[in-house]
Amino acid sequence: MRNRLRELRAARRWSQADLAGRCGVSRQAINAIETEKYDPSLPLAFTLADVFGMTIEEIFDPGRRS
Repeated sequence: MRNRLRELRAARRWSQADLAGRCGVSRQAINAIETEKYDPSLPLAFTLADVFGMTIEEIFDPGRRS
C-alpha cells in the first residue's frame, strides 16, 4: 500500500530508528512499510497516525500500488 511515511519522517528529520522507537516497533518494520513490502497492522497504522498527528487516510492510500 502506498504511503507517505518516508516523506513525513524526513520532514521531521527523524531516522527510521527514531520513528520505530516512537511506535514501539523495529527499524526494519518501518523500512518494510516505507518500501511497501509490508502493510502495517491496524493498531500500528493508528499509532503512526497518532505520532504524526494525522489520520490514517492522510498517510496511507490503499487504492494505489506502485
